[in-house]
Amino acid sequence: MAALRDKTLFITGASRGIGLAIAIRAARDGANVAVAAKTAEPHKHLPGTIYTAAEEIEKAGGKALPLVCDIRFEDQVQAAVEETAKKFGGIDICVNNASAISLTGTQATEMKRWDLMHQVNARGTFLVSKTCIPHLKKAENPHVLMLSPPLDMSAKWFAPHVAYTMAKFGMSMCTLGMAEEFAADGIAFNALWPRTAIATAAVKFALGGDEMMKASRTPEIIADAAHLIFTKPARDFTGNFLIDDTFLYENGVTDFEKYRVDPSRKLIPDFFVPDQYAPPPGVAETLARTMIGEG
Repeated sequence: MAALRDKTLFITGASRGIGLAIAIRAARDGANVAVAAKTAEPHKHLPGTIYTAAEEIEKAGGKALPLVCDIRFEDQVQAAVEETAKKFGGIDICVNNASAISLTGTQATEMKRWDLMHQVNARGTFLVSKTCIPHLKKAENPHVLMLSPPLDMSAKWFAPHVAYTMAKFGMSMCTLGMAEEFAADGIAFNALWPRTAIATAAVKFALGGDEMMKASRTPEIIADAAHLIFTKPARDFTGNFLIDDTFLYENGVTDFEKYRVDPSRKLIPDFFVPDQYAPPPGVAETLARTMIGEG
């Protein structure tokens, strides 16, 4: 029996990219997926809407609920969560994937960008998690997943883009605190982060174009890692900060070539990966020396 059959996932930012990949992977098990995102009309640069995502989810074997939801607004989050629970009878898994990014130094960061990143990343994650928790308490094996990095308080992660790092680490601090706060309720809170750049619209349009895409892994590596997290016993597997390939390798995955967009290109390492998270055997040789945001 498929592990997530009839489970209900509430995924923010699921109209494209990593969020959609996680949704499709769950749909292959026969899961229900609430696609909570802003994009109802096609964007001039970014592919996908909540409706096209819903079509892909249902084509993969799941049930979908497209929801227009800007997680900066409490009323929209509350309405989306309640509609999800009403339609599917509850919520089993919450995925905080929605994120805003601006890799700018302090002087170059406009306060409206600072506000946006903190409203979406830190505040949005807190709000969505808070709103889902009453439903998760009733679930059999409830999980909350943040797409955020390990909490490594090294100045090298802050100096190039203080505002963005603060916002992403805000998501991770939710993981740290809520895992302990809700341990007695049996709700798992974990964070997942990629070792390399992931081939998404954000990478293409904001970080490096087609060349960066070729030096990336596909979103399916995150989706496979997330699926594995969701199948873990929630009471026993919580408060973890996981790097995608290390976590998959620890759980028996050895083929990482299948996730490369272009096997002939060196992979661009992501930032926020602490040194103690060693890559699986053979992966180090595939990594470039420079990381996202470097020349």
